Parts: sequence; C-alpha cells; structure tokens
Amino acid sequence: MYRKTEEQLPLENFYLPFGGKLRKDNRWVRMAEIIPWSLFEAQYAAKFADMGAPAKPVRMALGALIIKEKCGYSDEELVEQISENHYLQYFIGLPEYRDEIPFDPSMMVHFRKRFDAKTLQEINEIICGIKPKKDDDSGPDEPPDSSGKKNKGTLIVDATCAPADIRYPTDCSLLNEAREKLEVMIDDLYEPFKDQMTKPRTYRRTARKDYLNLAKSKKPKPKAIRRAIGKQLRYVARDLKTIDKLLAMNPDGLSPRQRSELEVIQTLYEQQKSMYDTKSHRIADRIVSISQPHIRPIVRGKVASDTEFGAKISVSLVNGYAFIDKLSWDNFHEGIELKESIENFRRRFGVDPKFVIGDKLFRTHDNIKICKERGIQLSGPRLGRPPKETDKKRRRLERLMEKTRNSVEGKFGEGKRCYQLGRITAKLKETSESVMVLQFLVMNLERRLRVLLSQFFKVLFFERKSFAFRFQLAFQ
Repeated sequence: MYRKTEEQLPLENFYLPFGGKLRKDNRWVRMAEIIPWSLFEAQYAAKFADMGAPAKPVRMALGALIIKEKCGYSDEELVEQISENHYLQYFIGLPEYRDEIPFDPSMMVHFRKRFDAKTLQEINEIICGIKPKKDDDSGPDEPPDSSGKKNKGTLIVDATCAPADIRYPTDCSLLNEAREKLEVMIDDLYEPFKDQMTKPRTYRRTARKDYLNLAKSKKPKPKAIRRAIGKQLRYVARDLKTIDKLLAMNPDGLSPRQRSELEVIQTLYEQQKSMYDTKSHRIADRIVSISQPHIRPIVRGKVASDTEFGAKISVSLVNGYAFIDKLSWDNFHEGIELKESIENFRRRFGVDPKFVIGDKLFRTHDNIKICKERGIQLSGPRLGRPPKETDKKRRRLERLMEKTRNSVEGKFGEGKRCYQLGRITAKLKETSESVMVLQFLVMNLERRLRVLLSQFFKVLFFERKSFAFRFQLAFQ
C-alpha cells in the first residue's frame, strides 16, 4: 500500500527542537532542490498493492539510496547518520527533526529492489535535464534527417568493468568451498536419521589437508595444481551422490537457500570436470562465485589486473554527464555498441552528435560507415597504411579529440575512487545493477551542483562588474 505524501515543507518551516534554521547553501538542501521528487511518485506507487501497511515515501527511499552511495555508508551506518543529522532528515523528506531511526536498515534491500536499473536510468536522465518522453512522441527509429536539425554536440564513449566484492577465484578454492557447503548439507540431511543409520563418510579432514597443501604453497607447480583439483573433484562428486541419496529419504531437508546453492554447485562441478578432462581453462558462462553465480570474468588486459570479476558497462559522456548505454555480466565488444550509443544520444537530445570520440576499438568499417551516413566525425586515425605526408590540421584535431577522451577516463576514476564503483558490495544481481546505476546518478548530481554554482558566480561577477561600470560612468 502506498499513500501519496504531501508537498515538502519550505525550508524555513523545518522544525528544529533545539532552535535555529537550516542553511540554504547547504549541499543537501541544494541537492534536494535539484531532484524533482514528485515526477517519480506515480511510478513508485504503482509497485504496491491497495492493501497492507503504508510504504515509505519515494523521497525517503530514493534519498536514502543517494546518501548511501554518495557517502559510502553501510546500511546500518546510513540509518545512524540520518538519525543524527538534521540536514539528511530534510533531504529524505521529514518535516521535522526526529531523534530516532527513520526505518530499519534491512529496508535498504527493498529500496534497491524497488528502484531497478531501468527506473534509475530514467531518473538519471531527468536529473541531467532531459525531459521524459511521452507515449505519443515518435520513437528513435526516425530517419536521421527527418527533423531537419543539424548534428550538434560531442559524444564520448568508452567501457569499464565494475568489479564485485569477491575474493580472487581459483579452481581449487571454488571446489573447496563447494565441498564445505556440501558437507553442511549432508549434516542437515542426516540429522533426522542419526538414530537409524550410520552417518555417510565425507573424508572432510583429509580433503581439508589436501587443499591446504596447495593453498600454503608459495609457487605451486602446474602438476601439483592439477593433482589438487582432481582430488577436490572426487570429494565433491562423492558428496553429491550422498546428498542425492539423502534427499530421496528426506526431500524437505534443505532450506531454499541451500537448494539454490546445490544447483550452482552441480553446475560448477560439471564445468570444472569438463575443463579438467579437456585440460582447458575456458568454458562458457563460467561460475566464479557460488554465492553470486551471475558474476563472470571480464578479461580487460589492464596492467594492474588482467581479469576482473563483475559487470561490464558501456558509458556515454555528454557535457560532463554520464549515461549507461549497456550493462552486461557477460563480456562484450564495446565497439559494436556504438550504433546503440548514437541512437540513445538522438533519443535524449533530438539530434545526432557532431563528433564521436572513443578509442581505436570503435574505429571499425561498420562504425565508420554509420558515422559517414549520419554526418558524424569519428575520432581516431584512418584505417590502413598511414599516409606519407601527414595533414597537420587533421593531426591537430586528432590530438584534441584524444585529450577530450580523457574526461570519460576521469569519470571512471571518480566513480571508482570516490563512489565505490570499484567494488560493488551488493549481493543480488538486480540490486548490484541498481547500485551501479546509482553511482553514475550521484556523479551527475554532483556535476549538476557544480554547474549551478559556477553559473551563480558568473552572474554575481557580471552584476559586480556592471555595477562598477555604472559607478564609473556616473562620475565621469
């Protein structure tokens, strides 16, 4: 059930029991004025039924998510910070200061589920000044020249990986973790029959010693690694057979979470057994985490980390504002997604970009053809053999585009250093995607604040300058 909230009280009417008033120039007050909370209320209310306890308002839910990603708090720390800070309470829509927690920390999980990645992307576009598209508007499938508008603006495209908060997965460590979870399942399934039958043997102590012999080795040889993986595979196969027998006797002996983990472990065993038999290290949809089976290895070829484990994100940067064009847990070639990025640019701004700036991966024959048909200038050197005589004007333009592309790399660095984009701590697939989009939403909010502040100083400087000019004219 959802009840529509009243309009937010004016800043002066926010009641403080200890006296005083809120400052208008506070960052949370300015940020609350930027966000059009009422535009999201209808979409948020549609997620609830007509019966039941009233849900938390949309401003409280979305505001709490923004505070968490901006400050990097945990769910428990976030609730404590809100209960201690009157500016944060104003930001989430409370009419007065309350010396108590506004909601339980477990509600944050529900907030992240209610604001899925698609909804947050729509909110992100509205915050960046893009008007929401109506149902009767024409779609992005129009011809490029149907509107009669010329190309305008610069589109910067690139891709990055948002690593998940998991340990570095190795084949042996994954099998050891699977074996330990299977042993717990065997103990739970055997509990009702402990007086009727002998407990099945698991050799858990021997299996643990075999794993530690490899884990404690500083530089294990390939033969030792293969031998340890083979032993763990046999232990896991034995435990899986034991669980099948016990499940036949006690079908309801496992919890829903254990059943889902059992399915993941069975898939993991099949993958590891296939790689062990074929002596390969690659397989489709490879599982690298039992608790988060949706995570995939993303081979990036970077100096710091050749392989990252998380989701890959294709991002467009326009006027300093970042938009996610594609978010996938499977690796993909970002150069193929350029056409979709151009279509998204046209959908958001009504025209095609004048320049598209990206690295060499985007300069393919198909992308060059698409950009030529739309009148777009694509960055990068020409394909084929370099000319004997270089065009100084073209080379100067290419260098300028290369410098402009640094802004999207800086945006990735900002997200990973300041806004936890470098380590996604959410566990579920849908909540992890929501957190990633939230990171870019918060960065765009900060960008919007900086732009408004710079415009304020420009107006202030112009007024002072014009006043001084009029003062001089008066005494001439």
